[in-house]
Amino acid sequence: MSEAPQSAGAKAAASEDPLATAARWQDEGRRVALATVVATWGSSPRPVGSQLAVDEAGQMVGSVSGGCIEGAVVHETKAVMESGAPKLLEYGVTNEQAWEVGLACGGTVRVFVEALE
Repeated sequence: MSEAPQSAGAKAAASEDPLATAARWQDEGRRVALATVVATWGSSPRPVGSQLAVDEAGQMVGSVSGGCIEGAVVHETKAVMESGAPKLLEYGVTNEQAWEVGLACGGTVRVFVEALE
């Protein structure tokens, strides 16, 4: 079975280093937040240490979930960029929101979100 073809932009974004991209975006004057998987339990789509960089326009590089909670995390990064206050997010099967955002894999994931200064 072959994978669906990806656009050149999607391939580039998937292969970019979130930290290097975040630093570049900061150098360009953009506000940036970084989301990092800090803990997992059970089945989790991405391992501890996985990162997602998001700029103020919503551009993203990296992944904290392979897609299942990305939208919710991006929403939180925007709030963190506005307030400057970091957040520790948790999604899991016992959390009703996990089903809403698509984390039905049977595990729990904790994601730390911080604005980069």
